[in-house]
This record gives sequence, C-alpha cells and structure tokens, in this order.
Amino acid sequence: MPLNYLEPKVAVDNREDGSIILSSPHPLAEGEAQLSNYLRHWAQCDPQRTFLAEREGDGWCKLSFAMARRQADSVSQAMLDMGLGPQWPLMILSGNSVRQGVLTYGAMQVGVPVAPVSPAYSLMSQDYGKLRYIFDLVKPAAIYVENSIPFENALDSLNLKGIERFDAGVFDKLTEIPPTEAVEAAFAKVGPSNVAKYLFTSGSTGMPKGVINTQGMLCANMQQLRQIWPFLSENPPILLDWLPWNHTFGGNIVINNALTNGGTLYIDGGKPAPGLIAQTVENIRLASPNLYYNVPAGFAALLPFLEEDEHLRGCFFRQLELIFYAGAALPQDLWERLVAVSKQAVGRAVPMVSAWGSTETAPMATAVHWHIDRAGVIGLPVPGTDIKMVPNGSKMELRVRGPNVTPGYLKQPDLTVAAFDDEGFYKIGDAGCLADPDDPAQGLVFDGRVAEDFKLTTGTWVNSGALRLAALTAASPVLQDVVVAGHDRDFVALLAWLSIGGSRAFLGNEGIDLEDAAQSAELREHLLQTLSAYNRVNPGSSTRIARLLLLTAPPAIDVNEITDKGYINQRAVLEARSGDVERLYAAFPDADVLQLQARKT
Repeated sequence: MPLNYLEPKVAVDNREDGSIILSSPHPLAEGEAQLSNYLRHWAQCDPQRTFLAEREGDGWCKLSFAMARRQADSVSQAMLDMGLGPQWPLMILSGNSVRQGVLTYGAMQVGVPVAPVSPAYSLMSQDYGKLRYIFDLVKPAAIYVENSIPFENALDSLNLKGIERFDAGVFDKLTEIPPTEAVEAAFAKVGPSNVAKYLFTSGSTGMPKGVINTQGMLCANMQQLRQIWPFLSENPPILLDWLPWNHTFGGNIVINNALTNGGTLYIDGGKPAPGLIAQTVENIRLASPNLYYNVPAGFAALLPFLEEDEHLRGCFFRQLELIFYAGAALPQDLWERLVAVSKQAVGRAVPMVSAWGSTETAPMATAVHWHIDRAGVIGLPVPGTDIKMVPNGSKMELRVRGPNVTPGYLKQPDLTVAAFDDEGFYKIGDAGCLADPDDPAQGLVFDGRVAEDFKLTTGTWVNSGALRLAALTAASPVLQDVVVAGHDRDFVALLAWLSIGGSRAFLGNEGIDLEDAAQSAELREHLLQTLSAYNRVNPGSSTRIARLLLLTAPPAIDVNEITDKGYINQRAVLEARSGDVERLYAAFPDADVLQLQARKT
C-alpha cells in the first residue's frame, strides 16, 4: 500500500534580483510547546509500549513510555536538587544509551539545557582541545559520563571544581528519587523560547560552534515531520539507529520521531566502521525496523551484507516501509543496489526519500514527501519554512527562514549576526537547483557546498560535490570517499580512501587490510580502468580526473577531517594533507599516484 504523504506543493516568488523564494503553501499547524508533553501523552495513552531499547546479552533491555516518564520525573527532581537550571546546563560526554535518553528529557522538561558532546573529543583526541573549548563555553553545572573509566584522562584535563559529576551507577540512584511539586512547577514554566540543547557543529573552519536549539525549534520540526508524513500517526515508527545524539539528525530527528509518534527506538551500538558494522548486522536480525535512517557511508557498509545474506535481507525488509538517507548525497550506484536488494527480499522497491538542513535548522528544512526514483532530490520546504535561492557564481545558494531555525550561537553574537542575511534567512552555505525548472513541485536537488567549488588555472569552475559523487559511482564498490583537489591547479585530482568492505568483496579476500588493499595490483587496475572509462565520457577539464592517490591513514578528528557521522571535511583534508596534495601535482609523481588516461577497457 502506498504511504500517506502530504501533497507536494510549493509557492514560488521570482525576484528581480535573480533570487527565488520557495515556500510551502501548507500552513504549519500548532504543535506542542515542549517535547516532554509527548512523553507525558504516550505514558498515559500507551504506557506499556516500548520507547527505548538497547542490547543486553542476546536480547534487548527495554524501557516503556510509562517507565521513561517516571524516571524522567525523578531525574528532573535530581537536576533541581543539584541547582541546575536555564543558566546551569548539563553536559553529556557518553554515547547513545537508554540512560542518556531519560536524562535528556528529564533535564529539558524542567528547563535545564543539555549539551551532548561528541565522545570522540574525549576518546580519540590527543590534546582534548575541542573538549576544553566546549566545556569553557558551556560552563556546565554537571557532567554525565555513563562509564567514567575511558573518560578519566579527558576529565582530568578539565577544571571540575564545583561541578557535579556522575555516572551510570549514580544515575540509577537518581531514578529512585521521588519527584516533588517543584518538578511540575518547573515544567509549567518551560515553553518554546527555552533552550533545550546546545548542539555543536563539527568545527570545519575552527572550533565547534554551540548552536542554540530551543524547545520551539524542535517542536516545530516534529510538527513539520508529522504533517509531511501522516503515515507516522497511522503506524508508529520502529527504528533501529546508530546516529549519534550529539549530532542534530540522531539527537533531534531520530529519537524525537520515536517520542512524538509513540514509536520505538532500538539503539544500535554498531556503526559503519570496520569491526562495528557486524554489530549493526546482528541488531537487524533482532529488530526489524519499519523506517530506517542512515547516511550514505552507512548504506555503503551495510549493503555487502544485505547482498550476500538472504536471511538478513528478510529481517531488514520484513516490515520496512521507508528508507531515509540524509547528510550527504547518495551515490546513484548505492541507490540502485538498495533497490535491487529490496526487490530480492520483498519483490518491490522500498521507497527512498531524503531531506536537507543543518544543526541550525533543527535540522529539517526541506524534505521529500512523494515518490522519487533517483538520488539527489532533497525535497521541498516543509510547512512554515521558506527557502531563498540566491545567485552565487554559477550556483544558487540556499538560505532558510522559519520556526525551526536557531536564534544563534552560544556566547558568539558576532557569528550569529554574520550567519543571517538582512531578511532573517540563515546562510547555510549549501547550493541547490530545481529538479525541473518548469515544475518546481518536483523539488530541489542538492548541488554541493558553495565554498567547496573552485577554479582551475584556466578559470574553469569545478563542481566539487558532483565530481565526488561521480567518482564514487564510477569506482564502485572499492572507494569509501574522495576529496577533490585542483584549486589554482591545471587539472583535477583526487585523494581517496578505500572501502574496506567493498575492497575485500572485490578482491575476494576477507582478511586483507587497507594497506595491502591499496597496493593490490588488481584493485589499482580496477581504479585505472573504471575512472579512465569515466574520463572518456567526461573529457572536460572541470570533470576529468587526472590523478588519484589512495590514503591509508584514517581521517583525523583533531584537525576536523571527519565528523561523528563519517562525513569528510574537504577543506580540512586538503589543508592537513598538503604533502599528499603536492604528491598529486608533482612534475614526476611517485609510483603510488595513479595517472588516469582515456584507456580502453
């Protein structure tokens, strides 16, 4: 049965200056004033339904809506007893867990802002620079670390004098505290203008920025989601997800979707990385979702397992109604492979959709709510949100205005002012174009980051985002990601990371590591042939790939090369690996540099 979507419509205002305003003609309905109203609603209407679950042994440890409400109220009382409040936030350093979910809603419902911080800043960093910067910016009154042992060195780098610090053992005791009338009194004061969270950007151009997320932003985004996808209220979502809650998509869309629609979120302890994707595979066998979110890197890691394992395909697609990808453009070959495995499993293509936005837009600013048959479409403005398309060089820069947009950055008024134009549109930095200029209702297509495009010495513009997708598609399945180089150079070249799963499948060697795979003559010949074949079809200077260098050192979080979700920061990689860039452009490149030609295959 086709899913029940909101009818795709858009109002278009073409301005004399060449800019275009896109708006949804569907008005935004009134939603809740704060997120915890949904928790209270479901605790009363469907108290025994599982809200959150995490792995425990061979099964799941489950928390019902009723128990989540009870524990959240106790946590609220504990926060008030600790002296936390609107000016005294709670910082969370741990990864996703049932405890963190309860703690988050328990804090927010009494006006305590939550600042979830990437665990990588504590566990993978060498100098804890980002952690210390965020700590000094937030000035938390309390810090939660689920398991303190791995975080000890990071915590020792902070001045914790006068700051409450607690772990899972203490948390469990907090859930036994009887809530008093103070909880209800504080709850009654929380409204749309209250800060719910401080979410931090990846710090692509410096230290992370603290994006203010209000209750109004988050509630508006949930109401927008409920309107564009009415089927959520007809069949509550069953989610299996790993996306980190310190990031806007996992922390705002995924868990809040389960909360607002009376759904269930199975917390996936795996992720698309060697050694961890197997856990995701095992979790799929134990919890079949009906709505599945992931990023392109996640689908790339999961697909080899779905393609090879009939039983796993059955578990994954058994009740799956919708596949959702976001955060980065999905290569067309991954789209086609997902379609193929879904047809193998259930005899039809499971619908796929996407959306677009940022930490500053809660995050959803546009979304697909109709059938699409190709990757790249990011949808239409959601109800209540306006998109401005502004000419910027050869592209149309996208800007966002609406109730889901942040009021600004924590303690950085200069950055706040610079982030908005004179009409109040947030300048997100992405570009987009209409899928069909004659029919705007067909939606927008993502067109890369404005700042990532560059000119060759010839003056020719290079669309970095489109070229990245083309290279990944051409070289499938062996490349995980690429960085496009060529600014003020004579030709385009690539820095690339291999996909360990794709490389092992291609070589038929499950034990090979990245170092050996990068030196494999068979794999290198594959790259030479496929990318040279691509060059024959794309011979122009802005699209032709002249050279490629395989990187074996993983992207480093300390220098902003990668985010928690596995997204590569093009600019940071080019800066941090300037030596490798010079190898690409050497007059006589070394043997590791692949020199591509229009070869016959």
